[in-house]
Amino acid sequence: MPRLLTVIALALLIALPARGQDSRGDLPDIGNPASTTLSRADEYKIGRMILRGLRDSGQIVEDPEVNEYMAALGARLASHAHEGGHRFTFFVVKEASINAFALPGGFIGINAGLFTATANESELAGVLAHEIAHVTQRHIARSIQNAGRSNMASAAAVLAAVLIGATTGMPADALLGTVTAAQGLAAQQQINFTRSNESEADRVGMGILANSGFDPQGMPAFFWTLQQRYGSAGAAIPDLLRTHPVTTERISETRDRAEQYERRVVADSTGYALIRERLRVQSLPAETNFRELYADAASADLPSTDARRYGRALALLEEGGAGATTEAAGILKDLLERHPDMTLYHTALGQAQLAAGDLAGSRRTLEEASRLFPRNVPVTVRFAETLMQTGEAPLAHRVLLDLFNNVPPTPEQARFIALVASAAGDTADAYYYMSEYHVMGGDLSLAIAQLRLALAVPELNDVQRQRFEARLTELEEYLPKGRKAREVADPAAPGGGKSDPA
Repeated sequence: MPRLLTVIALALLIALPARGQDSRGDLPDIGNPASTTLSRADEYKIGRMILRGLRDSGQIVEDPEVNEYMAALGARLASHAHEGGHRFTFFVVKEASINAFALPGGFIGINAGLFTATANESELAGVLAHEIAHVTQRHIARSIQNAGRSNMASAAAVLAAVLIGATTGMPADALLGTVTAAQGLAAQQQINFTRSNESEADRVGMGILANSGFDPQGMPAFFWTLQQRYGSAGAAIPDLLRTHPVTTERISETRDRAEQYERRVVADSTGYALIRERLRVQSLPAETNFRELYADAASADLPSTDARRYGRALALLEEGGAGATTEAAGILKDLLERHPDMTLYHTALGQAQLAAGDLAGSRRTLEEASRLFPRNVPVTVRFAETLMQTGEAPLAHRVLLDLFNNVPPTPEQARFIALVASAAGDTADAYYYMSEYHVMGGDLSLAIAQLRLALAVPELNDVQRQRFEARLTELEEYLPKGRKAREVADPAAPGGGKSDPA
């Protein structure tokens, strides 16, 4: 991981232009974008590049069920962030440690370990609301400005160091040297948010949390739980407490703010409990005794929750083997019969049947789910996965096209439909969706190259040709003028982008 982040830092240094600093950097006004070192476009570009590095290194949870839940919860909270103009992306990191962080440009990540450490949905929402507030108040750009950074290159190094502290379990001081030694930056105080930043994020985040319908006590309750669990236990302190120091005074202040809002008894969504178990199972080491871990959910006669039974089914799938997958399918079939409106049971049952070798059963389960929940992302993706196993790639291609022509895919989903299109014999669409995959990653050179390959496919129909040509023209508009002129003269010349076309 440290090597990856060093590469990210160097990529940022190369990609970002130098920019002079506003001489009024010491003014407290944050409403004017000109008063910060980074524009919002710059922040988005940096955040997207860092996220791409994390995704390419396999650090992001690429699970459609998890992603759908996080997107829905994040959108609910972000809709109450009144400082407009921000677009948010929420994701989970494959890391068992407790941490959450906001990248530039509205990219907000939480570790799987934090999700499973929360006691209820309001606690999870409180963490996300706090990170949303860091974005809306532009704390990263303001910290860089206050540090007196004179150009975007040094700003990029600071942001890379932020990510180092945010996504690894190693002490920030140790990892910071990787970037600061090369860039001649000052040390830890340039990275951690200041006390005033944290107080502001608490205050703004509390309003977001309460206005979104959650229990406002969720935020201080989670901080208090962490402080009680870890105290000042040296190296055992989780990353979240290193980057967001929690004191008794801060918890008291946050509780006082929460008291200003109406106290609510908020029931957790069913999705929260199920996704928490899903991430718990995905985060367990391979040597875990899955049966023993979920022994309380082994029989309907034992006291257990539906979420624990769902977790046991997923754990059995991780264990593998005919007996385990058959038992998992039985658990999930019972849950589905009692809760036919829960899409997570449909998709998990389809996966269990597929793992057990019951292709026909998996197909029936997911086809019925697709009928009940049209254009639901996890349902459609899981149905397409089963159709690929049953040798029905053309149908898989059609159902994914119907979905992604109406719902924007994630990068991983764009790559998946490209593979499905290729298997279905639609080479042009395969190139097109690989182009979209590269656009999402910020690589316009490869995106444009893929579109040109798509346009060169002989069996291209008129609708596809018009669509691809329009997208190619759109992407080329983002090329710097000199490079665009070279590409017109030499289509094989490498391209590049100046801003985000997505």
